[in-house]
Amino acid sequence: MTSYLESIRALFKYYQGLGAKAMVQLEDEQFAYRPEPESNNIATIVKHLHGNMLSRWTDFLTSDGEKAWRHRDQEFDDTLDTKEKVLQAWDEGWACLFNAMGPLEEADLERIVYIRNEGHTVLEAINRQLGHYSYHVGQIVFLAKQIKGTEWQSLSIPKGGSKQFNEDKFGKDKGRRHFA
Repeated sequence: MTSYLESIRALFKYYQGLGAKAMVQLEDEQFAYRPEPESNNIATIVKHLHGNMLSRWTDFLTSDGEKAWRHRDQEFDDTLDTKEKVLQAWDEGWACLFNAMGPLEEADLERIVYIRNEGHTVLEAINRQLGHYSYHVGQIVFLAKQIKGTEWQSLSIPKGGSKQFNEDKFGKDKGRRHFA
């Protein structure tokens, strides 16, 4: 049986890859696209995720997940102005998460950690972050697809491709599902 930690690591990798595959399709200026003035662009969403990930996963088991050095409101200021900067922030945030998750063991799941002085089991804290990150990855994918229009390269089963996809899947031996 697969452990929760193996499964959740695979899910985090899946969402990391999904966002990355969407963003590599974009040009520098497309990271600043906003469908309306009050919405966040992809660069801002990534900057927010980066700040959240560094805060939540640095010293994950030993300090509050809302670090004094985090300035959340500034995460929504546009400062990531190139694809290179956006992808660097993306990779750095995920690296922090995976570095913190690497040494975790099943026995750690019931330990208590704090986020904004509120106690969570490690399991709850991980689930909270998975929900938060998948929400924002969905925004990134949605915006990237809007931006690219007919040039969009599908990240899953392309329109009209379900029959072929299913034939390919059912033509193989049964195996264990992998997210990434």
